[in-house]
Amino acid sequence: MSDDRRRENRLDVCLDATWDGESGNYTARVTDLSEGGCYLDTMGEAQSGEIVSFKLQLPGGDWLALTGEVAHQSPPMGFGLRFVDLTDEQTEKLHSFIAQLHEIQ
Repeated sequence: MSDDRRRENRLDVCLDATWDGESGNYTARVTDLSEGGCYLDTMGEAQSGEIVSFKLQLPGGDWLALTGEVAHQSPPMGFGLRFVDLTDEQTEKLHSFIAQLHEIQ
């Protein structure tokens, strides 16, 4: 996804994650994050348009469960996700975490 197509600024992060897709369960690293999506660095492959459930581990050890649609893929390096169907609670936790990241960076 090119920078001009992104609606939100992405922050560089390095967070452990796990994800479940049509092809199975995988470990990953979230390497950039915004309020609208993230990039999963993973050996597992997903197809554009596929909906995946994933959890990212926050620095305090808590896990944040999210759902995303594969926006673009770069096999075998990973894929970009656009968040979809987030609950109010998930959105609030994500916004709070991103606000903390802005304070640090």
